[in-house]
Amino acid sequence: MGEITTGRKMVLGLQHVLAMFGATVLVPFLTGLDPSVALLAAGLGTLLFHLVTGGKVPVFLGSSFAFIGAISLTLQTEGLGAVKGGIICAGIIYIIMGLLIQVFGVEKVKSFFPPIVTGPIIMTIGLRLSPIAIGNAFYTTVDGASVFSPISTIIASVVVITMIVISIFAKGFFKLVPILIAVTLGYLVSIPFGLIDFSIIDNASWFIFGQSDSLATLTTLPSFTLSGIIAIAPIALVVFIEHIGDITTNGAVVGKDFLKDPGVHRTMMGDGVATIIAGLLGGPANTTYSENTGVLAVTKVYDPAILRIAACFAIVLGLIGKFGAVIQTIPLAVMGGVSIILFGMIASVGVRIMVNAKLDFAHSRNLIIASVILVLGIGVGELPLPAGLTISGLAIAALAGVILNKVLPQEI
Repeated sequence: MGEITTGRKMVLGLQHVLAMFGATVLVPFLTGLDPSVALLAAGLGTLLFHLVTGGKVPVFLGSSFAFIGAISLTLQTEGLGAVKGGIICAGIIYIIMGLLIQVFGVEKVKSFFPPIVTGPIIMTIGLRLSPIAIGNAFYTTVDGASVFSPISTIIASVVVITMIVISIFAKGFFKLVPILIAVTLGYLVSIPFGLIDFSIIDNASWFIFGQSDSLATLTTLPSFTLSGIIAIAPIALVVFIEHIGDITTNGAVVGKDFLKDPGVHRTMMGDGVATIIAGLLGGPANTTYSENTGVLAVTKVYDPAILRIAACFAIVLGLIGKFGAVIQTIPLAVMGGVSIILFGMIASVGVRIMVNAKLDFAHSRNLIIASVILVLGIGVGELPLPAGLTISGLAIAALAGVILNKVLPQEI
């Protein structure tokens, strides 16, 4: 197709914003933080990540779900300042881990993550997200209960069918923006059903500095309390394994080994710097986003500059309240339809890794490792740890896979 023009890169960047938006603003909604500040932190964090990694890795950094419980508890008991301090310390832990990886070498790290481990982990990342896609696509909330919604199903089906048709049959530039086209069509179809709340746009301020809550969030100083740090910062140790999985997934989609170049130590440091900035501003801790990796898999356009354009869009959305409000009016059914394809793409990348590695599942060793990772990763939601911490099923599954790969003999 040749060189992609600047205008088309802008459209592709907007498509990435649509993919990340729902999850990035959901975390502040669940924790009590400010969504506009979260968007601002995500955009700035993504640009800093690209700076640290030499602009080589096409990722977008958004709000991390792993910190939801700890942030909510700390915000209620100690206030925003303590949350900021805890998130900043989490970012410092990311950087320290990146330095340790640099000292011991990437090959040592990669030896713990061969295809029999990374393949099922990546499948798990996509499959763990699938209930969210199905819930948004086919259900609605009535009196606090989730019930099947024929209207949501119709809208999500329109989105899914549009994405499939555009991805397979469209030509030229249209083939690169199936998500943007599908979201636009789904939005228009949603209007007659009364699913668009235009009052959100009417009530939004033009600029973030006109919103008192956002301004208070930005001006609150960090408070480094021991309990806040203990509650939030150690989660960075748990998220490390998920980071390896996300970077491996991204590299598998693009066809490059980002663990080597620019190096997982740099990607960890990039996450760390982004999370420190998020802490200073009052946004949630940042992490690499599977939704945007799914967009890469669909469009097959891997230019990191497009993700930086998306980051600039996120900053604008964070600063200009009206623009952010427009995106907020996109119905969950529309994003649910998009997510069905995106999350499925991620799981399929895990399958591709194992196929390319020519893994023989006639060997009990491979069956056991893959089985344990899949069942633990999909079946376990969150397990409680001391001091109010939690560990995700994905981290447990990854840890189990790493251990089994090291202790089981190669012959079985």
